[in-house]
Amino acid sequence: MVRIGGYAPPDSSHSSALGVFAESVGRQTGGRVDVEVLENILDLGKPAIALLEMVEGGDLDMCYFSTSYLGHRVPELNVLETPFLFGGLDEAHSALDGEFGAALTAATEASTSYAVLGYWDNGFRHLTNRLRDVRAPGDLAGMRIRLQPNELHEAMIEAWGGVPVPVELSRGIEMIQAGEVDAQENPLANTVAYGVDGVHRFATMTGHLYGARGLYANADWLASLGEADRQAIAAAVTEAIAHQRSVARTKETEYRALLAARGVAFIDLTPDERGAFVEPVAGVVARARSKYGAGLYELIES
Repeated sequence: MVRIGGYAPPDSSHSSALGVFAESVGRQTGGRVDVEVLENILDLGKPAIALLEMVEGGDLDMCYFSTSYLGHRVPELNVLETPFLFGGLDEAHSALDGEFGAALTAATEASTSYAVLGYWDNGFRHLTNRLRDVRAPGDLAGMRIRLQPNELHEAMIEAWGGVPVPVELSRGIEMIQAGEVDAQENPLANTVAYGVDGVHRFATMTGHLYGARGLYANADWLASLGEADRQAIAAAVTEAIAHQRSVARTKETEYRALLAARGVAFIDLTPDERGAFVEPVAGVVARARSKYGAGLYELIES
């Protein structure tokens, strides 16, 4: 039995990929190994972060999770939280599947009890808010912006003149719904999944951060399996990664159309307007390169 968990609704690319993983494991083991899927831990009234704790404690064998939540334990993962790091999805996927991703995996496995099996896509993050059109950093003055707990994210928002409010996902959703924060930054998939569009009527397509979700397994559990089962899981992960990334790319277009139909106003930035968001965070990027090592950034650039 393989027990794997997630934190997304049934129609998400992530839940779809969990299904592909489960089917693949069953097929490759001739039905000998079953997969138990916990599709969305939020439905159980638990915070998303509980998934990582459950895998580490052995209550689950595997989960996917945003890499940013492990940045305090694995400093190298914070490189992924650098603003405007990748020029597009293909560049991001190539880096994560190559030497850069291998370096992140090695660092994570050296500092935690997780085995890292690969990286799913969580798209590029954009700004949404309930107050007004945002076309320049100055438009964010005084806005309280919910974000993932991460020092680079906070520094980015401060550089733009906004007020960062770093909180865990479950609390963040509550704050958005209650109007305790004015804005958030997330990929469109999350904006739909968490019902943000019911509160926020403006979406600025900044694409300022790329989101990766690692596939994490309990290292001791994985090591206890026979070689054939480990190979089956690895092959299933490869299938699931390809599927998840493909579906996520398609759904990005679908989510934008859905949000527009619900009355969300999209602000597409001109190159100069986007540059106005890039320029203020140059110091944040420089500090990140110095703190986390230029070598990791060079692996991306090469």
